[in-house]
Amino acid sequence: MNLIVAYDIADPKRLSRIAKIMLDYGTRVQKSIFEVTLTTPTFREMKDRVEQVIVNEEDGVKYFPLCQKCAGTLEIIGQGQFTDPDSEFYVY
Repeated sequence: MNLIVAYDIADPKRLSRIAKIMLDYGTRVQKSIFEVTLTTPTFREMKDRVEQVIVNEEDGVKYFPLCQKCAGTLEIIGQGQFTDPDSEFYVY
């Protein structure tokens, strides 16, 4: 499952906690936007962790699912950088 996760969190402490949770699951592409590739059970886990932190009356989190076909048509203009989760990484 490919997702874009975007959030708007009112309290700086909750904002920091949500960012740390999201870093466990995806790649930050902007300050409050992450690209995430998960299984359905892992998505539920991430969502549960987020829901334990946010205050529904003050904060918002949106999960935008992307089909495989849509994810494959990604276009980047300017300072964006594509992150291929299937590519090899080298650590020097």
